[in-house]
Amino acid sequence: MSAPRHAAVRPPEHGESDRSPSRAQEDRALFERYLDRRDPVDREALVERFLPLARQLARRYQRPEEPFDDLLQVASLGLVKAIDRFDLEREVAFSSYAVPTILGEIKRYFRDRTWSVRVPRDLQELALKVDRAVAQLNLDLRRAPTVAELARAVESSEEEVLEALEASGAYRATSLESPRGSDDEAGDTLGDTVGTDEQGFARAEDRATLAQLLRAVTPREREVLRLRFEEDLTQAEIGDRIGVSQMQVSRIIRQSLTRLRTVARAGVDEDDDDFE
Repeated sequence: MSAPRHAAVRPPEHGESDRSPSRAQEDRALFERYLDRRDPVDREALVERFLPLARQLARRYQRPEEPFDDLLQVASLGLVKAIDRFDLEREVAFSSYAVPTILGEIKRYFRDRTWSVRVPRDLQELALKVDRAVAQLNLDLRRAPTVAELARAVESSEEEVLEALEASGAYRATSLESPRGSDDEAGDTLGDTVGTDEQGFARAEDRATLAQLLRAVTPREREVLRLRFEEDLTQAEIGDRIGVSQMQVSRIIRQSLTRLRTVARAGVDEDDDDFE
């Protein structure tokens, strides 16, 4: 269920029907005592008196993905700050003074702690207004509102509304371990769709180049190179396997590598000529 719109909620004022003059006098007397002595017991009593106001404001911003207990704790912190800063000499009802303080604390909570990606403050606040407008218009119109209807509801341009809707995507980050959501792809996660650098492509290209270059050496030389660089045998071990001396193995390796370098350089030169 969506929260009511901002104009629909108004805190009770001192002297209204839900707060009798005697209750208002008790509040004032309690404030005078607390502000004079700063007794924690008096502050706790004031918090208990006005906690329903904080709860009411917290419910305005309640969402399925946002635990109400967290919002109530933030609103209660705003209430305590309002109590500590309240000045009786202003001759204004405490509820009128407390509402902006509590709302400011709630908005600061959304701005600083619940957004996964840092978004400008004015855009965050507009995104929250648009989010509430979407929920309210869905109920009123029984369909999804258009951008133009949202712009009129929040008194902003359509471009600003579109930007706010896009910014709303930064409110919650999605884990790469989350399932893709398709029954046909059970077990797959969002992380499986993220591209990575595939080193195998470079190796495949190197293998193709090497296979072409090895045509320039004899089968015997190719076998000696394989034993030396693939099986990592010593020259003496290679000599024992093919029936030659270590010195001959060294000569074969040296000559075959020189031939491979020559062919490789010739191929590069031919590519340069073709390019020109």
